[in-house]
Amino acid sequence: MLNSTLSLRLCLAVLAIAGFSLFVPSAKTQSGDAELPAKVDKLFAQFDKPDSPGCALAVIKDSQIIYKRGYGMADLDHDVAIKPDTPFHVASVSKQFTAFSILMLAQQGNLSLDDKVQKYISELREFDQPITIRHLLHHTSGLRDQWNLLIMSGTRLGEDVVKDDDILELVSRMKELNFKPGDQHLYSNTGYTLMAYIVERVSGQSLRKFAEANIFKPLGMTRTVFRDDHAIVVKGQAYAYRPGPNSSFNLSVPNYDTVGASSLVTTVEDLAKWDQNFYDKKVGGDWVIEQMHVRGKLNDGEEISYARGLAIGTYKGLKLVEHSGGDAGYRSHLMRFPDQNFSVACLCNHAGANPVMFARQVSDLYLAKDFAMPPPKPASTAPAAATLSEQELNAKVGAYWDARLEEVGRVSLKDGKLQLSVSGLNAALIPLDANRFRIEGQPIEVVFEASAQGSPSKINLNIEGRPRFTYVAVAPTDTSNLSEYEGTYYSDEIDSTYRVALKDGKLIVTRKKFPPTQLAPAFRDGFTSLSILGTFRFTRDAQNRVNGFRLSAGRIRNFRFVKQ
Repeated sequence: MLNSTLSLRLCLAVLAIAGFSLFVPSAKTQSGDAELPAKVDKLFAQFDKPDSPGCALAVIKDSQIIYKRGYGMADLDHDVAIKPDTPFHVASVSKQFTAFSILMLAQQGNLSLDDKVQKYISELREFDQPITIRHLLHHTSGLRDQWNLLIMSGTRLGEDVVKDDDILELVSRMKELNFKPGDQHLYSNTGYTLMAYIVERVSGQSLRKFAEANIFKPLGMTRTVFRDDHAIVVKGQAYAYRPGPNSSFNLSVPNYDTVGASSLVTTVEDLAKWDQNFYDKKVGGDWVIEQMHVRGKLNDGEEISYARGLAIGTYKGLKLVEHSGGDAGYRSHLMRFPDQNFSVACLCNHAGANPVMFARQVSDLYLAKDFAMPPPKPASTAPAAATLSEQELNAKVGAYWDARLEEVGRVSLKDGKLQLSVSGLNAALIPLDANRFRIEGQPIEVVFEASAQGSPSKINLNIEGRPRFTYVAVAPTDTSNLSEYEGTYYSDEIDSTYRVALKDGKLIVTRKKFPPTQLAPAFRDGFTSLSILGTFRFTRDAQNRVNGFRLSAGRIRNFRFVKQ
């Protein structure tokens, strides 16, 4: 289940999921289909060559790796191929190990999940409502995301080294939260970095040493480490790449000296050993394993899909436990079907790879007989389209704003059809009647609500099986006096200055280390940018003068800058 407080972008992403190689002989396959290895290899054919980065794969059934293989190259400079024992940076797949470490300390009585975070992180100020370790585990703390804050402050990820102290300084400056703790679920890497600090301050060991002694060594994960120093040599590691011009590749690796949210280096073979622990419970025992699967609850009692470093859901009718990751050019995914004792680990060093999709496609092959077959649909279930006049369509054109999620949507008219652009979705609207539309090929209905004056006041996006998303109509920007937005703006939370200037009739934002960003008018005092900075909402004082702006972008909401 996707809870109502998640962004529409994530909801749409969920809907969208519906090289040279080293061959390693497999054990038996579940179905006995001798063609399965060839079918799996075909999925990775685009990487199966000596001049491309690629992926490592392990298919696990009943405590055995039944198929493992490397596709593509781990190191293009030295022609090193990917193998099943090649170590990869796995990004957010790291989080389940951080959560497991916290739960082990709780099991030992060294902390409580309901402890206030400030008990261990004195650098974090007190807010109106307490933030607990439980909030950190479930991404319900309201803490703003560290990567967004770093980029906003001028850090170039992948070029500038990011240290624990950099994160802690941002945390110590934080004056506001995205929302009241427990009110919403919004992914926050910051919370998992703080939990690495908590592990160290409670146990007296860094997360790297604690996890090595209490998890990796007992499970025989000999090629796994929390890399808290980016300069550490990891033998045989896969370097990550992004596609460059003319079929070339550019190196793309993170420079992180920070752990908890990321920075685990491991192999698909070691992940198979970790996966097995969820069945035999060699490390942690019944209590920790059970706690890893406890889903979070919001203040209103709503249960979310995120547990402790794991997402709990279903795929084609089967229970699924999974987590993905992505940093720089690395992409990773580990998924487990617990009732079938079947798992897939897929680690990639190609920024264009999609291990989530690959893992599902591999599961489709091996678990074909286990998946529930959906009932056949009628030949035509789509309602007949209505015909609206150009005047009726034009009346709906404009900007719409969700103040809770800090997202803007646009409705435009192109070639006689309404176009909806919101949260990465760009689609034509097919009219069903004067105020009701559908999106072709998507289980989404768009309903316009009219004000007393007859003009649209809001739009509701009704997604099959999901909560409703509502966007309120907002007045257009007055572009006749853009100069009133010019000025210098400062945030003491990230110690950064942004300058807004009018150039050739357009507002341009400049900041340190990054190229200028153009602002596009969206609604009154509201502008959007194509960069990670997202939406700017300028604020006014009692005399109606612009006195600052609020910035919202993904995992950052309502972030304040003051005009100098």
